[in-house]
Amino acid sequence: MADTEKITVNLSVVDLGKIDLLVDQGVYSNRTDLIRTAIRNQLDKHTSIVEQTITRKMLAVGVVKLSRRGLEASQAKGEQLDVRVVGLLVVAKDVSPELVRETIRSIELFGVLQASAEVKEVLQERNV
Repeated sequence: MADTEKITVNLSVVDLGKIDLLVDQGVYSNRTDLIRTAIRNQLDKHTSIVEQTITRKMLAVGVVKLSRRGLEASQAKGEQLDVRVVGLLVVAKDVSPELVRETIRSIELFGVLQASAEVKEVLQERNV
């Protein structure tokens, strides 16, 4: 499981040229280094907003794994889950779309979902 996700960023040719200039001058080792640094600086700048929102919304941070056994236990108790994650949500491969429909009331995900296409479709319906 990768610790990173690839994203695409569209920049103007002038901004890209400025980045290349900073790389050429040795300020950054490459374009990716500058972009990662800029993103981390913005995340650091807004730490209090992130922390307050995580607390207020009671979000789990990191990797959350939903197993068939765990969801079946919730199903047996008649529980429906509200899943709130910042990071990575992994739904086990043996979890059926029907089990998800019966056990997950809502999902709020800020990050990446790893699940079968069928389970992703069901979770899309429950996205808040």
